[in-house]
Order: sequence, then structure tokens, then C-alpha cells
Amino acid sequence: MQQPLWTPSADRIADTRMDAFRRFVNERHTLDLADYPALHQWSIDQRPAFWQAIVEFFDLRFHATPRAVLEEGPAMPDARWFPGATLNFAEHLLRRRDDRPALVAIGEDGSREQLTHAELAAHVAGLQRSLQAAGVGVGDRVAAFMPNTWQTVVGMLATTSLGATWSSCSPDFGTQGVIDRFGQIEPKVLIACAGYRYAGKTLDLTDKLNEILARLPSLGQLVVVPYAKPDARPSDYRTSAAVACWQDFYQPGGEPEFVPVPFEQPLYILYSSGTTGVPKCIVHGTGGTLLQHVKELGLHTDLSADDTLFYFTTCGWMMWNWLVSGLALGATLVLFDGSPFHPGAERLMDLIDAEDISVFGTSAKYLAALEKAGARPRESHRLARLKAILSTGSPLAHESFEYVYRDIKPELCLSSISGGTDIVSCFALGNPVLPVRRGELQCKGLGMAVEVWDDDGRPVQGEKGELVCTRHFPAMPVGFWNDPDGAKFRSAYFERFPGVWAHGDYAEETAHGGLIIHGRSDAVLNPGGVRIGTAEIYRQVEKVDEVLESIAIGQDWDGDVRVVLFVRLREGIALDDALRTRICQTIRANTTPRHVPARIVQVMDIPRTISGKIVELAVRNVVHGQPVKNTDALANPAALEQFRDRAELKS
Repeated sequence: MQQPLWTPSADRIADTRMDAFRRFVNERHTLDLADYPALHQWSIDQRPAFWQAIVEFFDLRFHATPRAVLEEGPAMPDARWFPGATLNFAEHLLRRRDDRPALVAIGEDGSREQLTHAELAAHVAGLQRSLQAAGVGVGDRVAAFMPNTWQTVVGMLATTSLGATWSSCSPDFGTQGVIDRFGQIEPKVLIACAGYRYAGKTLDLTDKLNEILARLPSLGQLVVVPYAKPDARPSDYRTSAAVACWQDFYQPGGEPEFVPVPFEQPLYILYSSGTTGVPKCIVHGTGGTLLQHVKELGLHTDLSADDTLFYFTTCGWMMWNWLVSGLALGATLVLFDGSPFHPGAERLMDLIDAEDISVFGTSAKYLAALEKAGARPRESHRLARLKAILSTGSPLAHESFEYVYRDIKPELCLSSISGGTDIVSCFALGNPVLPVRRGELQCKGLGMAVEVWDDDGRPVQGEKGELVCTRHFPAMPVGFWNDPDGAKFRSAYFERFPGVWAHGDYAEETAHGGLIIHGRSDAVLNPGGVRIGTAEIYRQVEKVDEVLESIAIGQDWDGDVRVVLFVRLREGIALDDALRTRICQTIRANTTPRHVPARIVQVMDIPRTISGKIVELAVRNVVHGQPVKNTDALANPAALEQFRDRAELKS
């Protein structure tokens, strides 16, 4: 068993909310749960007692009392949590009313805007009144085409305070990508930015927004935020909807009202990546999202009202929804819009010092890129309050774990977390009371009956298999939009193992209860019938200094499948036989001969989704001459052309 990179001290464990919750459960239920494994087992064996304990520990308040905690059907997904209960999501995020900062919005250009908790509530109250006047009520949809700034958070809170449903895309989405999403849900109001900034450029969105408006006939109100384009005017936009600029649409002031809604009332609509067709509209309920987020942020992340939370995300990624729930714990949120590498590699490290960030969230790709850039923040920055780093988006390589503790800060909890848009939360994540080991997610989430199953549906440990969840949980989606009989929803998650949620991750459970994610199940390579997770290859390729990033696919070849690796190299470096040999030797020495690619091909760019995830399936389709159905879901769709008709793949 590998030695931990970090182990919390006894004093640090005793100060965590996770340990306080364990003591709370022991006292309330006359138990003797000695450690996290015991607490987790109780949380899945006694789910009603556990989720009721979450409600009590975090003082979550219902307007109408539920008749039960859980009414469960014969098999997933048939269940109702807290039936009969009503509550309001925004009410819980706006409980704090003092002059401490609630939101700090930082622009790439160095601009800084701040709202206190009291000011945030006043802005929400004002926008709420204007949304009501525009006809927004329970069940209506309000959509946002916005960067990650304070206006977006105010928009979400005003929307959900009315019991309406919120959905957002980031401004870097293509026109068709926005239409594929918002066109399905028919929003009554659209909040949109006039422009945005990225990598030193200011982008005017007027033309793109007019194209979108032409295809949203149901829209009743457009609210334009003159972000990055201060001269934006209502007359710039061609639509039959009413148009107003943000600063003219409402006046902040007063106290917001909170409309009680049922526990399962649609709160958010999020979207699948859409790289294989029109994206699925995933509907998340009010109560389940709130309970799951306060559990994950308050217990697994150890977030409190004294903390400052940052996550590098756009409003088109579920991590934005997760981030803003930090307000329910009374924390200060730092919002950032722009490139994390502009004007230099340590831009976000500067932000940690400037804003005294204590919990810093990012992607595995960012940490790998920071190391490749030669950054050593431990030597150049204070990082005084930083107590945790969170990483998601793809598996975090062993080398990145080591980099964080060697070159960023040795005394912190590095939490690799994994879940997804499907549950707007996590199945496995960090834990401030457990050790951190290279390449592992520390634990399964409380209340989440996570297992790894083989192809025959048997749980395995120390072997690779499918990540599943065997029991219902409150953050399970309400369903898909426009799927009245639930057929599409059941097909997406419950077809592989009937009555069991199959998440689509290729994973492995370790002997001490940690998890290793080896990649997406649908991207698993299968040369000679041996299943290989793409993350196993990427981890080795990242060790080669000349390689910035890579993507691997399985190419149908001669009645079998062969592994093809595409690499993006540092500027000025060309792929030659010596470098190919070194890449292959590195992979072979640390994995198996089956992992060694049959072909290695240099490309100038690697296609990825708007949220930064590389798209193995799209590349595989292009290589095999098959169509990619929705390139608007990609941040850089032109990159796909590099993979078409390559001579290296014809021999």
C-alpha cells in the first residue's frame, strides 16, 4: 500500500465539520461510529436517518413539513425524498445579511467588484420584483448567456427565489450550441452579456446574440448586461421580446420574498455535452441539490462562513452551480472571468494571495499545465490561508499530486473529485479527515452507495469496472426535459444494470476505500480484447516534457482495435522517431505492452468541450469517417479537421 502524501493531524481532524457531524450523529442516535468508514456505512444503510441528520446539522428549513424522509418504490429511479415538504433554494443561500463580502468578481482586465451579503440580498430583491413584473413565476425558465460574474449569481438567486428554474450557458458557446440548449426549454427571460474578455481579447457578442434571439420565439424579455461592452443599447438587438439593459431593468433595495416549492421542484436545467447529438436537458430538483451541496461543501470540503471559496469555472459547467452553493455556508465566493494563464501562468496563484482564498478549485488540466509552465508557487506566493485544493474535469495524475505538495503547498488537503452534470454533484470526493494518496479520490461521498461492478454486475475491489450507485439519493435528477414517460432518462442510467445507476466511468476501488477513475467507459480502449482506460495512458505521456497534452482512441484495424495516440507538443518541437520511441518506452515501462500505441501522431490542437474536457469519441468518429453530430458543443471544433484522412492512420 502506497504511503500517503498528506495526513491530517488529530487537532485538524477535531476541528473539521466532518468530525463534528460524526459526533452529532453519535449523540443524536446513540451510536459509536468511530471513523469515516463507519460513518459512511451508516449513511447508506440508514439513508432516511442520514439525510434527516443533514437537514438538522445544517439547519435547513422547510415551509411545509414532510410526511416522511423517503418513500421508495420497488427499484431505482422510483423514489420520493421528503414528500410533502416545501422550501426555497435562494432563501438558504441568502441567510447571511452582514457587511462581510459575499461575492468578489474579478475580471481578466484586473477589474474588481464586490457585494456584501446585505448588498447581495438587496440586488436579489430588486431583480426579483422586475422578473415578477415580466411574468416570471413558479416553473418558468430564466436562461443566462453570461460570464462568471456577480450579475449571473444575482440572476440565479432572483429566479430561484420565485420558484422559477435557472439554466445557463457561457458566452464562448457557439450559436447552435446555445440554441440546442435554450431552444428546448423555451425560457421566458434571457439574461445575456453584450461581450466578454478572454486571453487579452474583447469579444463583441452583438451578432451572435441576434442570431440566437431569432431562434427563441417564446422569449418575452431580454436583459442585456453591458459587460465588456459599456456602450450596449437595447436598439442593438433584433427581437420581438422586450429589451432592457441590466442597470435599467431593476433597482436594488428591500428584502427578497421566497416562494416555497415542493422538494422535487425543478431548480436547474443542465445539459449533457452534446457531442453525439442534441444535448440532453437534465432537470435537477430544489431540495436534492441543496442537501447534496451543503453536505459536499460543508463536510467533504470543510467550508465555513470564515472561508473564501474559488472555483475556476464558466457558467456552462456544473461546477458553477456547485460553487454558488457556497453561499449556503455563509462563505465568500471569488468569481473569475477570463483565461487562467493571462497575462501569465501564475494569474490564479496571484488571486489566491490577493483575495486570501482558502479553498481553491480548478481542473486537473490546469494543474498539469501549471507544472509544465515551470511554476513553483510555494517559492513565489504566500498562500497563507489556502487549506484545500480541489480538482476535477478529468483524473488527476500521480505526478500532479506530487507537484501540488512539492511546489504549491505541503500542508493542505488535495481533493480530486468526480461526479458530473448528471447529478450536479459528486459520487467520490475529498475528505478533510482522511489521508491523501497519489492518484486516488479519497472516499465515496456520504449517503452515496457507490460500488465498482464487473461486467456480470458483481462488486469488485482492486479491479477495474463500472462505477455504479446501488441506492437512490436525493440529488438524482428529476428527469430529462420533454421526456414525459421517463424513457430517455431510464435508458441513460439504468439500462446497463436494471435498477442501478451506471454512471459511465471506468473505475477501481482501492483496499482502503479510495477510488481511481481510469476514464469514461465509452472511451475505453479494447486492443486484443483487453480493456484499457485512457487515463492510464495520459498519466504516462504527461511525464514526457515535450508533450503538452494528448488524446488516445481505439482505431478499428485488421479485424481488431489498435491504440492511436495524438500529441500536442511544446512550441518549436516536432515529433520524430526518437521522441516516439521515448513516449512508447515511458508507457511500456509503467503499464503493459497493450497500452503502447501502434501509431503516435502530432497535432496542433486537441478538441475539447466548452468545459475543457477532451472528446475522445468525436476524434474516434472523425478518424473512422463518421460524422460528429454537434460540433457546436466544442470550444474549438476546427481542431477536429487535423484528425481527418491522416496518412499515418492508413498503414
